[in-house]
Amino acid sequence: MTSPKRSMPTEMRVLAEFEGVWRIAREIVPDRGPPAHFEGQGVWAPAAGGLDYAERGTLNMAGAAPMVAERRYFWGNDLSVYFDDGRFFHKVPAAGGETAHWCDPDQYHVRYDFGAWPRFDVIWRVVGPRKSYRMTSRFSRLEEP
Repeated sequence: MTSPKRSMPTEMRVLAEFEGVWRIAREIVPDRGPPAHFEGQGVWAPAAGGLDYAERGTLNMAGAAPMVAERRYFWGNDLSVYFDDGRFFHKVPAAGGETAHWCDPDQYHVRYDFGAWPRFDVIWRVVGPRKSYRMTSRFSRLEEP
């Protein structure tokens, strides 16, 4: 007996849907060594041509004191993501799915899963000569804009 094929959502996300405050729960699992956990918030706020994104939270790693971790990006209207210095990072697939970023000498593969919107997951697989880990970030909305 063959199980029915699960249909994937085909709804396309648009930038305005991300605006607001989101809870982030992140797990980082290296190929070797203990995992790390991040808990915090991400905020998408209006900016010229898109949304500024800023996240801040606490990173917990085995054998180390908890530390504040933060990052910033710019998201363009077409879901292109840029580092805070203006360099292109990657483009988010509007329906969810996979994309990648090469940062010599490391390869970053990412999958966006919007199937439980307004919750979503972002799963990174990073491989390089000194990096090798899987990072799963779960976003859930805290506040509308």
